Amino acid sequence: MAVTDEAIVRIRDMIVSGELGPGDRIPPEKELSERLGLSRNSLREAVKALDVIGVLDVRRGDGTYVTSLEPRLLLEAMSFVVDLHTDRTVLEMFAVRRMLEPGAAGIAATRMAEPVAEELQLLVDGIDASASTEDLVAHDLRFHQSIVESTGNEYLSRLIESLVSSTVRARLWRGITRVGAGERTIAEHRNILAALRNHDSELASALMLAHIAGVEQWLRKAAP
Repeated sequence: MAVTDEAIVRIRDMIVSGELGPGDRIPPEKELSERLGLSRNSLREAVKALDVIGVLDVRRGDGTYVTSLEPRLLLEAMSFVVDLHTDRTVLEMFAVRRMLEPGAAGIAATRMAEPVAEELQLLVDGIDASASTEDLVAHDLRFHQSIVESTGNEYLSRLIESLVSSTVRARLWRGITRVGAGERTIAEHRNILAALRNHDSELASALMLAHIAGVEQWLRKAAP
């Protein structure tokens, strides 16, 4: 194992064991390197890497702290990787969405509070097929994210948010080139929302699966 990798693992173990918790200031570089038996250079590189992925927060002139370790921070690095996708890999992202979002819709159906359902109803009622492709895609993003947030699972929410955002270009392409794409999307959203409001988790999950698979299937046929 490279010394920098070892330093990363040792700091991670300190956090996992509870020796360091969210918001804690880690020991000074010299003290920590001596305690871990690692060079200051390897420790410095490890801290830089952990800063990039949102585990540590390096504050100039103040020290280095463990972040809040909230999912939003920890999944930002993954969001960066997802943003680098190509047209070829977008199909793989739709496949991951097809695995995750039906389950999320099923959970949301059991937990959907009436105020959230009302907001979703206003969202669906506030759009029609005459809207621009950009507005329809923005509506689609808000619809899906609201459902995932209703699960109460922030890791799942942030993960799916990254995947949904990364497939915007494909949905814009579909909206421009496929006749009736807007009407179909809105109709499917209405059906999904009805299942959510009825707290029918199996139906909500099945409808979400068909909704995402439909776009994925179109993309497979349209992609060169």
